[in-house]
This record gives sequence, C-alpha cells and structure tokens, in this order.
Amino acid sequence: MNPVWMNQLSWIDYEARIQRDQPPVFLPVGALEQHGPHLPLGTDGLLSAAVSFDTASLVGGLVAPTLSYGYKSQPKCGGGQHFCGTTSVDAATLIASVRDAVREFARHGLSKLVVVNGHYENQWFLTEGIDLGLRDLGPGAKLQVMRLEYWDFLTEATLAHVFPNGFPGFALEHAAVIETSLMLHYHPNLVRTDLIGDDPTADFPPYDIYPTKKNWVPLSGVLTSAKGSTVEKGALMAHQLAQRMAAAVGDAFK
Repeated sequence: MNPVWMNQLSWIDYEARIQRDQPPVFLPVGALEQHGPHLPLGTDGLLSAAVSFDTASLVGGLVAPTLSYGYKSQPKCGGGQHFCGTTSVDAATLIASVRDAVREFARHGLSKLVVVNGHYENQWFLTEGIDLGLRDLGPGAKLQVMRLEYWDFLTEATLAHVFPNGFPGFALEHAAVIETSLMLHYHPNLVRTDLIGDDPTADFPPYDIYPTKKNWVPLSGVLTSAKGSTVEKGALMAHQLAQRMAAAVGDAFK
C-alpha cells in the first residue's frame, strides 16, 4: 500500500487522513490520444499522474485516480481525431465529470483540491466543471480548487537547456521532447526509442477549418521532432515541476 495513492487506501484510512491532516488531493486529468509511434496512447494521463505523485509526496497530499478521457484532439496541438486509438469525450461530458468530482470531494470533507491537467485541449472545460461544481456547493463551502497545467511550471532557463535550438511552443510540443523525455524518466519501458522520427515542425495556417484537413498534420501525429529527448532532460524537468508545483500549492492554500 502506498499512502499517497487514494485508491490504495481503505475508506476508513482515507477518512482519517482527511479529518486529521486536511491534505491537498490531486486530481490528474489526461486523455486517450495518439502520441506518435513511440509513445503510448495514455501519455497525458500517465504524466499528469506521475507529476501529481511527486508533488503530493512533497506536500503530504493524496493523488486520486486519473480522469483518463479528455476533450477532442485538435490538429494544432494533438494531431486531431482521425488517428486510430484517440478516444475523446464531448465538452459536456468532461465538464460534468469534473463538476461531479468537485461535489464529491467536498462531500468527503476536503478543503484543498488540485486539478492537474495533462492534455492541452482540456483547459477551459476543466475550468467550467470547477466553476459549476463550486456553484452547486454554494458560498459556504470550505473547498478551494486549484487548476494548473503542469508544463507551465518549467522555467525559461530549463526550456533553454532542453531546447538548445529554440523552443517551438507548448502546443507543437505534442509527443515531442518534453513528453518523450518525461516518459523516459517516469515510464522508460513504454517508450519506443527506435521509432522516434525526425519530424519537421508542422506549419499550420492562422485559422481552423471543418471538417479537419488531415493533410495539415504529419502522418506520424508528432507535431515537431522528438529527437533530442533524453532521460536526463526528463529527470531535470520532473524535479523542477514537483518542486515548483509544491511551492505553488503551499502558497495557494496557506
């Protein structure tokens, strides 16, 4: 039994932790989405859970099971819905899941919930779910909710080290150096390094069109090259993410 993972505790032990310590509970949110030929479909959820675990371990928190289905993959940041294996939910479904989770954690007696997003497209729907959940609870609720995208806690200095030839931006970093390096650190057995290609950076027009034009997206689904990914870069980023997220959680809930 690991005391950080909520789903490995009995309800009695979980209730005792909540009543005694009022720990922050981390809710990782990911997606089931293609991540090129070299990374697994569950990369977003695996990384948000791993980063949540590291952070929770520093602040005496708990990590809830991951919400593993995310909002629809978009061509400019996830490749799009046309890839086999990408399994997405409508906005209303994700909003409702988060709304219900907020209400349930409040019912448990929590005062601190941290929603950790690992899928670019989820952002506004997580915000809506949190807002509606807190509205349901009313102004007297003691629960506070923090929402974050873990990648925002990487410093410019770290990004300059990880990308010596220039950072392409988080949207294009789908299945590329950040995610591949972090997966090499956290789940090296799930990374097919032999299948890492040298994809050119996708060049999208400044508009969207529907139905999606599949030829906008590289056939591999990788939006910029994953070459240069290393376990050392992953360890560096993982350490910084946990330290800076822990500091932010401490500051937000003090």
